[in-house]
Amino acid sequence: MSTVDTDHQSLRQWLLSETPMSRRQARFGAFYQGWLKSKSNRLTMIGLGILLTLLFVALLAPLIAPHDPFVQNLANRLQPIGSDQHLFGTDSLGRDILSRLIYGSRITLYIVTLVALIAPIAGLFVGTVAGYIGGWADVILMRITDIFLAFPRLVLALAFVAALGAGIENAVIAISLTAWPPYARIARAETLTIRGADYISAVKLQGAGPIRIITKHIWPLCISSLIVRVALDMAGIILAAAGLGFLGLGAQPPSPEWGAMISEGRKFLLDFWWVATIPGLAIFTVSLGFNLLGDGLRDVLDPKDSGDE
Repeated sequence: MSTVDTDHQSLRQWLLSETPMSRRQARFGAFYQGWLKSKSNRLTMIGLGILLTLLFVALLAPLIAPHDPFVQNLANRLQPIGSDQHLFGTDSLGRDILSRLIYGSRITLYIVTLVALIAPIAGLFVGTVAGYIGGWADVILMRITDIFLAFPRLVLALAFVAALGAGIENAVIAISLTAWPPYARIARAETLTIRGADYISAVKLQGAGPIRIITKHIWPLCISSLIVRVALDMAGIILAAAGLGFLGLGAQPPSPEWGAMISEGRKFLLDFWWVATIPGLAIFTVSLGFNLLGDGLRDVLDPKDSGDE
């Protein structure tokens, strides 16, 4: 056996040790075991592959896009799929659809990233404060949460965008304002379970205040559930962003946003179906990738999953 194989075997044994000697070893071991479980699920790997492809395309858009996504050529408008120099054809202004799809992946990733940073953090804060403090704070915060949950997400996002004004940043804010309530519910439920634990009582006896208990001892235990919810919610966030773009309330022209591309192509759907269908398939594929990855993360991170099924 070569030195490389020996080192690999030693590292594997270190990661899979049932008696870790440090927190770092325990964390790396848990991550490695989760990776092994995810790798055995083919659908999870397909979802991960789709999202890695999206990230790769977004990062290297200037290098892989065959044309400038903003250059118009009316003499070359509505070219079919597979035409010379235009693999996915052109739109009504003669712009290359493939190039616009590639650059549009940046907008999609931008929206998803910002919403994934804003909504879960806001929901985590509201839910843990409500669950730990209880009383009137819990009642008020949860009733506010219920008000947000009473409205369909897209309808509420439309109301916020109408108040804030059209634009990609305002669309991100609107989607975030409609996306946080489920995270607050999850965080509150986790906090109600955790706050009565013996180790929380021990931390209190050591003099820790509510802020330290919430941030250092409750938040870390809520994160795994929120990560699963985030992954499963990304498809809905993408559809909400595309819906706002379709209605002209998201990214503004000439930005190559996928929802706006569908809106433009709907005028030619019967005769030039690819103009709207291609960006629609892109939205479907990315949403499917997030759903597949979210299901895999749920299997790995759900503490209620014993792994016996």
